[in-house]
Amino acid sequence: MVIQLQKLPTDESLGTLEPVTHFDGAMPTGVTVSHQGRIFVNFPKWGDEVAFTVAEIREGRPVAYPDEAINRTNQNDLASTLVSVQSVVVDPVDRLWILDTGSPMFQPTQYGGPKLVCVDLASDRVIKTILFPQDVALPTTYLNDIRFDLRRGVEGVAFITDSSDQGANGIIVVDLASGESWRKLHDHPSTKAEEPTSFLPIVEGRPFMERQPDGKTKPLKMGADGIAISADGSSLYYCPLASRRLYSVATDALVDRSIDDNAVAATVTDEGDKGGGADGLESDAAGYIYATNYEHQAILRRRSGGEWETVVHDPHLMWTDTLSVAADGYLYVTANQLHRQAKYQKGKDLRQKPYTLFRIRIDAQPVLLR
Repeated sequence: MVIQLQKLPTDESLGTLEPVTHFDGAMPTGVTVSHQGRIFVNFPKWGDEVAFTVAEIREGRPVAYPDEAINRTNQNDLASTLVSVQSVVVDPVDRLWILDTGSPMFQPTQYGGPKLVCVDLASDRVIKTILFPQDVALPTTYLNDIRFDLRRGVEGVAFITDSSDQGANGIIVVDLASGESWRKLHDHPSTKAEEPTSFLPIVEGRPFMERQPDGKTKPLKMGADGIAISADGSSLYYCPLASRRLYSVATDALVDRSIDDNAVAATVTDEGDKGGGADGLESDAAGYIYATNYEHQAILRRRSGGEWETVVHDPHLMWTDTLSVAADGYLYVTANQLHRQAKYQKGKDLRQKPYTLFRIRIDAQPVLLR
């Protein structure tokens, strides 16, 4: 007797996964959508041929943004051009911020490489560049993702995760008016990858780890990665890539430069198991916290009371990377098959193009802290 199994339904209030754009070239990581519906993505330099590291989707294809010139790295003047971008985020007043790791192929950073670049979407011109000093963006630092609260200070603050797998992890705070930046929760346990004895991620039915052609393996060591800000701005949520835990910390403590890390750490809360490893986090104005789930090809969201529910589960979501709640009521997500890269597959690149940008209707609004 053959038993026919039906696909488990997602919550009836949520929508259907829709492809937005396919990518036949380099793999994308970040995605963000302007208030006017313009879509921006980025391509970090991890070994693919990257013609431009930031792009706008126009007529279904990526086009260098804000122009081709800034996407051509000038080794003699890293500060004036983009090196390797990991994240792009539209802020509450509809400006595009570009988070440049300054670290192609995860190489040590040099001053001028790690930076935050602001583009005015009305003119498509760079209006501000913030460089990180070398005691903030360390040689080992990998700037991963960013969130904003524009109500603080003169022009607002930004919060950035350092997900390095080679050095200290933590949260970087940026005063957007002065350009000053500082590290908080520097190498705090909540920002670190879990030990392999307590965390073994399973992706597509196989233990996920670095695998060399000679059979040697290495566990994941990427720290603080996903980041989201609460609807009221009081808490910052974050998670290491190599972990199933979700953490939060008081934003008041992060922005207060007068208190030490012990005082900041006293405001950290272990928010519990989020059901699987997550790369990206996001939040909405209703108080939900969204998390990608690379172990189960899904996106989940957490209610204010702590209960998790499935937004979507689909076999096409092979490594859900970045989430973006847009003003059009959709949640956008990149699926880039990160786990199939050669470094995790004994030197063989098992990714199958195209990579895809998806969206799902959630009828939610982005957090607007301004």
